[in-house]
Amino acid sequence: MKAKFTGHDTFPLRYGWLYKAINHLNSGGIFSSSDENSIRHSVVELGVGKNMVKAIQYWAESAGVIKAERNGSLSNHTITGNGEYLFGKCEHLTGRDPYLEQLGSVWLLHFWLNFNNEQLTAYRYFFNYANVQHFEKTKLVEDCYEDAKRLVKSEAGNISTIKKDVDCFLNMYSKKLKTSLKKVDEDHFTSPLAELNLIQDNSRSFYVSNLTERPEIPIQIFVYALLEFFKIETKDSKVSTIDFDSLLTKPCSPGRIFRLSESGLGQQLDEAQKFTDKGISWVDSLGLRQVSVSASLKNDTINFLNDYYGKLNV
Repeated sequence: MKAKFTGHDTFPLRYGWLYKAINHLNSGGIFSSSDENSIRHSVVELGVGKNMVKAIQYWAESAGVIKAERNGSLSNHTITGNGEYLFGKCEHLTGRDPYLEQLGSVWLLHFWLNFNNEQLTAYRYFFNYANVQHFEKTKLVEDCYEDAKRLVKSEAGNISTIKKDVDCFLNMYSKKLKTSLKKVDEDHFTSPLAELNLIQDNSRSFYVSNLTERPEIPIQIFVYALLEFFKIETKDSKVSTIDFDSLLTKPCSPGRIFRLSESGLGQQLDEAQKFTDKGISWVDSLGLRQVSVSASLKNDTINFLNDYYGKLNV
């Protein structure tokens, strides 16, 4: 794992940015940090400042909807399968939800952002490694700094850089619990991820992020996340079971990323068992808690997304 606590220039992800990134590439634009003509074209095309262009590129890469293919010192960005699916491939082929109008799309985006064990960021640290439900921002910064030194292979970064990344992450995800006469920074309500209510800003740099049941997660999105995690955990195709605790607590697991409580994961699995007609099933007896996945479902993750978006259009 490598550290990546910079790249967004402190701008949290905003509504419309990922769609802008996809459209930019679809229209023949490129993302470049060195070619001035390309940078000026991106500024005009995207309608934002130079630093925001970098932030749009960063979030599109981090969400896995575009990827950079290196060729020596040059890089060329292409739209990934996920990017094509949600945001569209070209002007004539629109994505399933390019404007993130459905809450399920935001849950899916949240999963894509944090389902990554190659690059460590503040948000991936929190959702995959932190074991807190109530915290002060300064303590989270310190914990992230100390744990990063253990988790990453190379230089983990300095604490001031991590603080900026934590600030950006909290602005992107948190909602204020208490009303205040003070002006609220616009970043608190321009990010779609704040709609998930995963983190609450309790004022004075104190935050709450409870592990809970989260029945609002569409079952198709949960099953998709479970199967994606199952694939990386059971590389041997003959393996058909995974233990409950892995789904609850391991990095990149749906329990971790969706901030599910133990009972919350159990309820999601109960619903998944019914929804898949026991294609996904689980047992909880005599201290043994295991989840089974049928062979027919292992490579059918996209079908569950198709089911979710197909039902929305009926």
